[in-house]
Amino acid sequence: MRVLLKAHFDTEKGNQLISSGKMGGLIQDIVDRVHPEAAYFLPDEGERTAFLVFDLEDTSQIPVITEPLFREGNATVSYTPVMNLDDVQKGLSQLK
Repeated sequence: MRVLLKAHFDTEKGNQLISSGKMGGLIQDIVDRVHPEAAYFLPDEGERTAFLVFDLEDTSQIPVITEPLFREGNATVSYTPVMNLDDVQKGLSQLK
């Protein structure tokens, strides 16, 4: 299932990760783990935020992906199912 992972990083913990040079490694580890079709990094709601769109093959992946964000980034994480244009068109074609 295609999902959008949204991770808000705690400001103080994010500052520590950046100062120690570990933020890039944390992000790279997550990107290497999920192979996102899209990845965006921006301030959102006043916090450093990562948006990753990827295929969640099995819900058992959630702890493996999320725990490093919790432990290392003190992040608030959410997952939202998302569709691309092809998915929407396929779904709409089934409505009768």
